[in-house]
Amino acid sequence: MLDLEAAASQQVLHYMNTLTGFTAKDWRAIYPALTIVSFKKDDLLLEPGKVCDALYYICKGYCRTFYNKDGKEINTAFFFEDDIATNINSFARGERSDYAIQAAEPLTAIKFDKQRLYAAAAQDPDVETLGRKCLQSIAAKQEQHVAIYKLMTAQERYAYLAEHYPEMLQRVSLSQLSSYLGIARETLSRIRSRK
Repeated sequence: MLDLEAAASQQVLHYMNTLTGFTAKDWRAIYPALTIVSFKKDDLLLEPGKVCDALYYICKGYCRTFYNKDGKEINTAFFFEDDIATNINSFARGERSDYAIQAAEPLTAIKFDKQRLYAAAAQDPDVETLGRKCLQSIAAKQEQHVAIYKLMTAQERYAYLAEHYPEMLQRVSLSQLSSYLGIARETLSRIRSRK
C-alpha cells in the first residue's frame, strides 16, 4: 500500500470528522483500508458491468458517472473535491454497475477498499458509523438530484446549480452539463445567455 501523503491524510481526516468524531484510535483502525490513487483524464474508476468494491474520496480533480443509451452518454452525477464517489447500489449490494465512473480531469483520490473497510468496521464501531454516514450522504445527494428533475424546470435546475454548485458550471463541459440537466445543449446555451 502506498503511504498516504500528509496533505491528503489531513484532507480525508477532516472530512471524516465532519461526519463523526474520529479519534487517533479510529484512524489507526481505518488506515489499512486506505490507499492514495491517481487517474489520468478519461481513466475509469469503475467500468460498467463490474461490481464496485470501493469508495473514492476526491482530493483533487473531479469525476463523473454516466451510462450509454442508444450510443449517447447520459451523465448522472459529478463528484468534486471533498466528495465521495461510488456506485452506492453496487457497493452495498454487490450488484454489477449499470454505469461508469470516469475521471473528467487528472484525479487524485483516497480509495476506501470495501473488504478492508468492513473488517475495520467490525473492530471499531466508530468506523462502522463513519461508513454508514458516508453512504447516507451519497444517498441524500442522489435523492436531491432526483428531486431536481421532478420538481424543477430546466431553467430552475440551472439556477439551482448556479447557487449551490457553481464549480460545476465552471468546470463541466456544456455537453456533459446539458446531459446531466436533461436538456438539449442549445437550450442550455439559451438559459446561460439569459443569466
